[in-house]
Amino acid sequence: MTKRALLSVSDKQGLTEFASGLVALDYELVSTGGTKKALEAAGIPVIGIETVTGFPEMLDGRVKTLHPKVHAGLLARRDLPDHMAQLKAAGITPIDMVVVNLYPFKATIQQPDVTQAAAIEQIDIGGPSMLRSAAKNFAAVLPIVDPADYQLILTALQTDAVTPTLRQRLAAKVFQHTAAYDALIAQYLTTDEFPAKLTLTYDKKQALRYGENSHQQAAFYENALPTPFSITAAHQLHGKELSYNNIKDADAALRMVSEYQRPAVVAMKHMNPCGVGLGDTLESAWDKAYAADNISIFGGIIALNRPVDLATAEKMHQLFLEIIIAPSFADDAYAVLAKKKNLRLLTVDFDQAHTADQFETISVGGGLLRQEVDQAFEQPADFTVVTKQQPTPAQLAALAFGQQVVKHIKSNAMVVTTADRTLGVGSGQMNRIDSTKIAIEKAMSKPGYENAILASDAFFPMDDCVAFAAQHGIRAIIQPGGSIKDQASIAMADRYGIAMVTTGVRHFRH
Repeated sequence: MTKRALLSVSDKQGLTEFASGLVALDYELVSTGGTKKALEAAGIPVIGIETVTGFPEMLDGRVKTLHPKVHAGLLARRDLPDHMAQLKAAGITPIDMVVVNLYPFKATIQQPDVTQAAAIEQIDIGGPSMLRSAAKNFAAVLPIVDPADYQLILTALQTDAVTPTLRQRLAAKVFQHTAAYDALIAQYLTTDEFPAKLTLTYDKKQALRYGENSHQQAAFYENALPTPFSITAAHQLHGKELSYNNIKDADAALRMVSEYQRPAVVAMKHMNPCGVGLGDTLESAWDKAYAADNISIFGGIIALNRPVDLATAEKMHQLFLEIIIAPSFADDAYAVLAKKKNLRLLTVDFDQAHTADQFETISVGGGLLRQEVDQAFEQPADFTVVTKQQPTPAQLAALAFGQQVVKHIKSNAMVVTTADRTLGVGSGQMNRIDSTKIAIEKAMSKPGYENAILASDAFFPMDDCVAFAAQHGIRAIIQPGGSIKDQASIAMADRYGIAMVTTGVRHFRH
């Protein structure tokens, strides 16, 4: 018995080959507009949709398939005699397959300077309606939304292998596709950054070997509208596949290194920087980042904000590193680094840093948290000196750098720095004094410690951190202020002749 397939596609990839296969399987084809013209041009027999509906397309094609003779033919349950009797009485032929892909809304809104009017014209109405009707009735109707499935479908039809499982999988794919399509439209039209209904849609970028641990399955998804400056947009030049933990660390390193205007190197380990260096050259910045913690950098993720040169590459090559991210690699630098077959070399377009995500979402059990990305950056002009001792110009520069670093460290966060390098990092401790001790003890043996400052991501609830810092040679401290015990910490700083500034801005990172 002849079956009927309705084809209406924007993406005509593989269309004529698939349609020819359907005709060979005794399908009658019904089509619309440009799809019909493409089939006719290929010499494939096709019936126009207006012949089926008895009604011409109208409103510049906005209305052509929104008709009972289409949707009744899709939605009628073949196992219900009453449904089939109603079709027969109305002269409606059942439709057994729908092949539809939608107007290119995503491609349209990604065009520079696209107008809202142009975007709205690419909101498909009839296509999703047909797909949803077909997918609802997948027990009888094959819903096909992806050209990549054409050959699979033809093979299944030719071998009588159209199983209930295949039908359900195609239906699920339709609803995933239309849900993502609608979510993208909702995002485009929504002006509230925290709407009552948060509709986000992501595309699977790659399956991962495992998650945080080898017994956990995982996959990597990217925003349906990719962010040009992001780890999802990174181009991998060399090395083995990225892991779940690699991606998280690389994301943190990339976010941090993009903060700096001078040549900068960030060494990231377990979502915390173990070394940050600034220099007049990339090589000097590397030297400072490496010297900050030449033990923890082993197996680290390195992000650099300048093209990697040979001298810097040769120094990095001496270590075991997981990932190196940079705007580019000089040919000779790449040749050196690529000698290590597993080392992942990634490039990201730093000219697109202004496109970095403005909001971030974090998953929790049963939901998501959404917030603005912490982009606050306090300059010395924003500081308030709260002690008798005034900071020197050199200390102010170091305090500004310390403040810029500390917001990328997991709280409780304390960092000891000079104006261009970290000397010690204390992170993730359950109390601030332990983080202070870790940071200072790591820093004390490093060159430059005599000029070091201490930066805190949050206020001091006690004066013990100030006392410990003073007793170990720190002479300037930066902190947000805002504790009910601020005065105790200020008094302790005055007791030891320490310069303390407050910013009024807290940088907790959990």
